[in-house]
Amino acid sequence: MEAVAKLKDVPTSPRKMRLIADLIRGQRVSRALGLLKYQPQAGADVLQKVLLSAVANWQQKNEDQRIEDADLYVKTIFVDGGPMLKRLRPAPQGRGHRIRKRSNHITLVVDSAADTVLSQAEVSTPENEQ
Repeated sequence: MEAVAKLKDVPTSPRKMRLIADLIRGQRVSRALGLLKYQPQAGADVLQKVLLSAVANWQQKNEDQRIEDADLYVKTIFVDGGPMLKRLRPAPQGRGHRIRKRSNHITLVVDSAADTVLSQAEVSTPENEQ
């Protein structure tokens, strides 16, 4: 059973946020939290909160299971570009340079590794192949 957490309009460049998202893609939740805790980038704190939110959403869906037994991992994470604020900055000789203040949208999906292993075992049994 998977759980999703989304955060929209984060005032960080999508390119910078994707660098951090690539670090935790496919990792166990405990390892991903450890990685994010010690990253110097500002986006790591934001991603840590989104990851904790996804874990809390998973807990809401699966009240009968314990997190330790579920063995959660980051199934998918992607960062999309959000709206851009366009500003003008004074430049020499009466000109103006455009400043683009970018934002992004984060979508993070966590899933239980135990469920994934069971579903793959059911698909690859010899009875199903015939």
